[in-house]
Amino acid sequence: MKNTISQRVADFLKNYPPFNFLHQRDLEKLSEQISIIYKEKDAVIFAENDKTHDSFYVVHKGAVALKKSTKNTVLDMCDEGDIFGLRPLLAQENYIMEAVAHEESILYAIPIAVFKPYALENRNVGNFLIESYASNTRNPYSDIHKDKLYGDDDQLNENLHSSNHSFDLAPIKYSKKIVTCSPSTTVKEIAKIMNKKKVGAILIVDEMLPIGILTDKDLRNKIVTGDFPITTTAETIMTKPVITYPKKMTVTEAQMAMMKSNISHLCLTKDGTVNTKAVGILSKHDVMVALGNNPAVLIKALKRTKKIKEIKPIRNRIMQLLQGYLDQNIPMTLITKIITELNEACTNRVIEICLEKMSSPPPVKFAWLALGSQGRGEQMLHTDQDNAIVYENVNEVFRDETKVYFHKFAGLVNKGLFEIGYDYCPAEMMASNPKWCMSLDDWKSHVHHWITNPGKNEVLLSFIFFDYSLTYGDSEVVNQLSDYIFEDLKANPIFYMHLVSGALQSPSPTGFFRQFLVEQDGANKDNFDIKRRALMPLTDAARVLILSHSVKGISNTAERFEKLAELEPNNRELYLSCSYSFKALLKFRTKQGLLHHDSGQFIELESLTKMEKIKLKRTFKTIKELQELISVRFNISNLV
Repeated sequence: MKNTISQRVADFLKNYPPFNFLHQRDLEKLSEQISIIYKEKDAVIFAENDKTHDSFYVVHKGAVALKKSTKNTVLDMCDEGDIFGLRPLLAQENYIMEAVAHEESILYAIPIAVFKPYALENRNVGNFLIESYASNTRNPYSDIHKDKLYGDDDQLNENLHSSNHSFDLAPIKYSKKIVTCSPSTTVKEIAKIMNKKKVGAILIVDEMLPIGILTDKDLRNKIVTGDFPITTTAETIMTKPVITYPKKMTVTEAQMAMMKSNISHLCLTKDGTVNTKAVGILSKHDVMVALGNNPAVLIKALKRTKKIKEIKPIRNRIMQLLQGYLDQNIPMTLITKIITELNEACTNRVIEICLEKMSSPPPVKFAWLALGSQGRGEQMLHTDQDNAIVYENVNEVFRDETKVYFHKFAGLVNKGLFEIGYDYCPAEMMASNPKWCMSLDDWKSHVHHWITNPGKNEVLLSFIFFDYSLTYGDSEVVNQLSDYIFEDLKANPIFYMHLVSGALQSPSPTGFFRQFLVEQDGANKDNFDIKRRALMPLTDAARVLILSHSVKGISNTAERFEKLAELEPNNRELYLSCSYSFKALLKFRTKQGLLHHDSGQFIELESLTKMEKIKLKRTFKTIKELQELISVRFNISNLV
């Protein structure tokens, strides 16, 4: 009669190196000698400088942290299938670090005396041990993937210089020979300088800092036309403030920056702001020389569209571009920025076409707001719409007709967005719904109600609305609304506790022994909800924390965590881990969505490789720690 326990051990080990190199009969024989050990969270398996045990270990369930006890620094984290405690046995030395159960864990203890003969007889197993010893890693075959979930930012240079890289993401070449003049220099003198230096633009500087720029176009439009005499000084007709960017730009970023601001030259400074010395000047010609087929070409195509139906094929090309970037393992930070810009350009063009269809221009200034994942710049795939309109306050006499105008306009835009691939929001959180299309004062009243009457529904609405970003229209209207929200939050700090309570409602990604928690019923039964269980806990916590610091203008989750790392140096490591985890999870969801032609929200676990599952679980580790932080900080236990 077979030993069913040892059989289960063998069935587990055969999936991991070096045990996968053993013959089945040898593996089964080895498994009969293996001990099964249970360790509670924080239990020490071996301590630093301890004499080596007779066995090395494999993690069956849970996780084990390898750390230096003197610094209490985690050097590595062992997940399911990972080996640890092997190298000291081979080197016949004491343990140089300690192993502690990071959570409840089940381990397999494998006697080295029993295992050694298999290593001597099986070349692949022997090579594994030799390479493990030489590389000082528990698994030399997966070391190159360690902590690299679907690409990280430090892989950018490697990808850009590979043989199949996307040239439009290569660094842009710019001119370091900057031609400058003072604000008091006359246009006549400037024209002579530009002609002598054979340049199309001159930078106006004051105390070495850029304050403006003059181009050939400015001279044609303002001087040649006779609007200004040639004795006019630079400060009178220069374009100011000068638009600056950091010198590390890609070809795509450079052209998109020019098209976004409708300019032909960029000033590059040390830190990307006007507060540091200029280091280069970049012209449209420089970009065109380096340009291949890239996102800027898609934006040009969008600007040429006359009908909404012409935008849909461009949206499809954006998805093809997204797939290409993912295939090349381009960093998610860069992918997100590019796709967000392109999606925003599509929405802007729909709005412009719909404005042309209206019988008259807007009666007052307004702003079209993107909400939810759109507002955070995290909507990579074809998902549903979340948007709103806020418009200037009007006299009571014109109140009704203004409301009618914007409701009609919003209906056209929502329909247009649906035609290009954005589904209607099932909860009707769209500008065509009167509840999401209001004047500034009406919005203030609604927000005040949410903050002062924080029920479950009000908190949910706040989660969606507080991530808004301006897509089209007047920024001042939006700034006034943002200022009001922050003032109201300061006056009602208890609302933060309700936001935290809502943030902690997101279901855990894993259960006992870190098994994936899946849906129990419905159409997605047995699938893992990566949105609700992994992405939302990070998104919700980042929102609460950034609001508590009264930081405006940052809605992207990863960027919020990076800003929090600056604001709270004592929590820097946690926040940067959260930023990395979020980008990795978003990239994984995007890949799954493109693969299955859906939103990527629900994942069939059986379709994932063991490595994908382990890497996913590694990103979950920050969620619990983050939720504990906000629970303690906002004293959520006192919320009645």
